[in-house]
Amino acid sequence: MARGVFLAGAAGAVGRRLVPQLLGAGFQVTGSTRQPAKAEWLRGAGAAPVLVDVFDQAALHRAVAAARPEVVIHQLTDLPPALDPARMADAVAGNARLREAGTANLVAAALAAGARRFIAQSILWAYASGPEPHAEDDPLDRGAEGRRGVTVKGVVALEQAVLSAQPMQGIVLRYGAFWGPGTGFEAPSGTYPLHVDAAAQAALLAIDRGRPGLYNVVEDGGYASAAKAARELGWSPGFRLGEA
Repeated sequence: MARGVFLAGAAGAVGRRLVPQLLGAGFQVTGSTRQPAKAEWLRGAGAAPVLVDVFDQAALHRAVAAARPEVVIHQLTDLPPALDPARMADAVAGNARLREAGTANLVAAALAAGARRFIAQSILWAYASGPEPHAEDDPLDRGAEGRRGVTVKGVVALEQAVLSAQPMQGIVLRYGAFWGPGTGFEAPSGTYPLHVDAAAQAALLAIDRGRPGLYNVVEDGGYASAAKAARELGWSPGFRLGEA
């Protein structure tokens, strides 16, 4: 019998690149989305779609329980296409709420369903200023103010919820800035680039590899080191769909 994965945010930028990798590895995938059109895409891709809002606790518990997953993967975000600057002010607050309340709801549903492992998307650029490249045990910028402070507070809440969810094993992937299909960015830019295919591969690898904890996932090691992900997960920043 195929092993089950519940993928929250299955039709997002990372989710769309992760679904084929999960199916190719033999997993039975239940993918959540809030939009009927995206549910149709999931069905066509070979996943079992479920329409559910992560803030609807009762419906979320029912959806995760019905999937009976061994692993729950959290790839939910609430951001505008291509990070549209005109919409980012509102998006920062919405995304932080998703990281706090949404993650808490999803963790609770995964625990109730008896999931073995919970893998969650976090971000790389929440570290406090200090020597680079940053390692996973470097402190986060908890004293940040304004929009950055809202973002870091959401990141802290997400990571604490995932890593404290015993007996479930929690893994947090601190992703760099996405580029590639579905991201709105065709080429890498900035300090911490990460191709969306390689981001998805890290989540796939984390199902069976690596100890519970934090992992930097980024192409360029100047700002932060991904040595732990390479060593413990077998992750490669050069991974692209269709390649070994």
